[in-house]
Amino acid sequence: MTHVIVTGGSSGIGLAVARIFAARGAHISLLARTPELLVAARENLLATYPETKVHIESVDVADNTAVADVVLRCEALLGPCDTLVASAGIVQPGRFENMPAAVFDRQIDTNFTGSANAVRAVYGAMKARGDGRIMLVSSGAGLIGIYGYSAYSASKFALHGFAEALRAEARPHGVTVSVCFPPDTVTPQLAREIAERPPEAAVVMGKVAPWPAEAVAARIVNAIDRGTFEVFFGATLYGLGRFGSLAKPFLNRWFDRAIFRLVRR
Repeated sequence: MTHVIVTGGSSGIGLAVARIFAARGAHISLLARTPELLVAARENLLATYPETKVHIESVDVADNTAVADVVLRCEALLGPCDTLVASAGIVQPGRFENMPAAVFDRQIDTNFTGSANAVRAVYGAMKARGDGRIMLVSSGAGLIGIYGYSAYSASKFALHGFAEALRAEARPHGVTVSVCFPPDTVTPQLAREIAERPPEAAVVMGKVAPWPAEAVAARIVNAIDRGTFEVFFGATLYGLGRFGSLAKPFLNRWFDRAIFRLVRR
């Protein structure tokens, strides 16, 4: 029976991904920080898929030792991890000079280091078996730097580089590594993020409707099935992913003009 471990699995994209795998009959381990949300997520999955085994663990993915311990417990209960979806992430926008170092560091520690910790906990066994799938959840902000998102963009750019290097190491051993770049997605975190965005970021990002978490999750799972390395969402992010080096100089000039106009008001 397939065992899927999802970090950030108590809500949003992570829970939506877990729901797709549960529908296939996979065993699911959900990792997240908040015990109450984890319990609710497990009950949600079991209400629809009562035959599925769902294990939950409360953990801060930034703590490497704790992540290793909970993954061992998950695998002892549900078997070796066949698929890891590293979806845990936080975002707290704000201008760099106004952002406390602890807030900046927390985003790096959770979004980037936390994902690497989760990979570290499963990768050795996957490599030894010659089989496994890893999906890293980056962001559209990991394709182009956005005003007010210095910490978040840095963490998500880092995931892309990590994925590229890890893919080269993992591929000869039968382990598939993928990375995806979701747009704004309807999650519990989105409303808080929008409320904290500097006005300059809102001008640059526009008013594009966020994607439903279920639509993002469906594309993620399809990419895992197909072994696709990079997963983009919509024409804009596809263009940035494929032609960013050519397009970003023009985009940055447009962003600069929009920001200057706002600052001068």
